Amino acid sequence: MSFADLKRKSQNSFEFLQKELEKTVSTGGGADERFWKPELDASGNGYAVIRFLPAPKGESVPWAKLYSHAFQGPGGWYIENSLTTTGGKDPVGEVNRKLWNSGSDADKEEARKQKRKLAYYSNIYVVKDPKNPENNGKVFLYKYGKKIFDKIQAAMQPEFQDETPVNVFDLWEGANFKLKIKTVAGYWNYDSSEFDSPTALAANDDLLEEIYNKEYSLEAFTAPDQFKSYEELEQRLNLVLGIAQTPANARAATVANRMNEEEDEDFVAPLRREPSLPVMSSVGSDDDDALSYFARLAEED
Repeated sequence: MSFADLKRKSQNSFEFLQKELEKTVSTGGGADERFWKPELDASGNGYAVIRFLPAPKGESVPWAKLYSHAFQGPGGWYIENSLTTTGGKDPVGEVNRKLWNSGSDADKEEARKQKRKLAYYSNIYVVKDPKNPENNGKVFLYKYGKKIFDKIQAAMQPEFQDETPVNVFDLWEGANFKLKIKTVAGYWNYDSSEFDSPTALAANDDLLEEIYNKEYSLEAFTAPDQFKSYEELEQRLNLVLGIAQTPANARAATVANRMNEEEDEDFVAPLRREPSLPVMSSVGSDDDDALSYFARLAEED
């Protein structure tokens, strides 16, 4: 879509995104310089002002939604994108469904530790970054979680009739996002974050077009090459969980062995160790999505 088309179709685009929101509700190596991440001050708080940008050229949705898994078993770490992102079946989901439906609280706890992590990706324009002012006025990719996405949804689809919907991704009639972070029980909390009043991102279209042209692809995050096949994922999962036979038989044996071993109060089951993952914004920290996920697993059995 050209910049001129983007401006002309602004309202139609908003209606399309409303529908996409309804559908949404019902990598290793060094740091990627395309990404922006807020930083905390000495008191453990963080503040920045960013602007969510429209879908990049040739794409229709200004966010990418990705499910992944990251947990540790006796055979190492399992860190993979989930095939459920694109509506497919995933071997971890199959294992977790059996654990969740077993009737054992211990199995449910293990399923929780192997649950999907939810992440969203969007292009943003950094309006104000007090910790790193050199980022001001630049376009980045931003990875965020369900808490922030809920705030986007609330702005675009407000709960009350006296509130005006705002397409926060619009360059002309969108709104800056005041990102306010507090550290609560060791986790980043975004409850105080809010959208400002609607306003154009820049005073003239030439600057807006320059910003628009700097956006990165979002569809790349859910492209086929970002996912391994079911068979490859199953093979890796079996290795991590220490399963040498067929998944069904080996899983039953693992659960039985664990129940026997737990009779020894000095035994600590390796599958129940908390992964020492770093705190990553709000991604994967919201339990609402996980609970609904497991409820669906129980219904599918």
